[in-house]
Amino acid sequence: MINQFKNYFQAKIEITDEQFDSISSTLRVKKFDKNEILQYKGDMLKYGFFVGKGLLRSYSIDAKGKEHILQFAPENWFISDRNQMHEEPSDFFIEAIEATECVIVPDNFMSEASRKVPCLLALNVTMLHNSIRFMQKRINMLLSATAEERYLDFIKLYPSLTLRVPQWMIASYLGITPESLSRVRKELANKHFRP
Repeated sequence: MINQFKNYFQAKIEITDEQFDSISSTLRVKKFDKNEILQYKGDMLKYGFFVGKGLLRSYSIDAKGKEHILQFAPENWFISDRNQMHEEPSDFFIEAIEATECVIVPDNFMSEASRKVPCLLALNVTMLHNSIRFMQKRINMLLSATAEERYLDFIKLYPSLTLRVPQWMIASYLGITPESLSRVRKELANKHFRP
């Protein structure tokens, strides 16, 4: 699993095995069962998760008890609650949708690792910008896109998840009802669309 994490970095930047070994001592691997909660709202975790195998989701629960899914994290994705960087309790739950194996990444990993391997600093900046771009696009889609446009964007972003995630979770992520999602899928099927 640590090798998979190393391969993730080596696919993005030039980092030698020796350089990676010099920064990996704080990393650890942990397995989670299906439906296990990794983080509860209000937790003060000091780490995030890199998914090596399996699938995670982050979500909130509103005052009426309705879940709102913010993100899915399949293999080779990171997921965390950024409140931890500001010493604030988490706003979100993180749950394993499938049996999952993760690299536990301390919240200060990138800043500490960048001191030893300077090329990581540029990667960290790129990853942060990509995260901001993702969230901006997501907010815009929720505010202005049709249900069909949101679903098509979901398929593009998460091509492997339509068969791995229950339909009600996809609907929650899209901000629509499961019935609306069924209608969208039926309309797309009538247009001979295949994900």
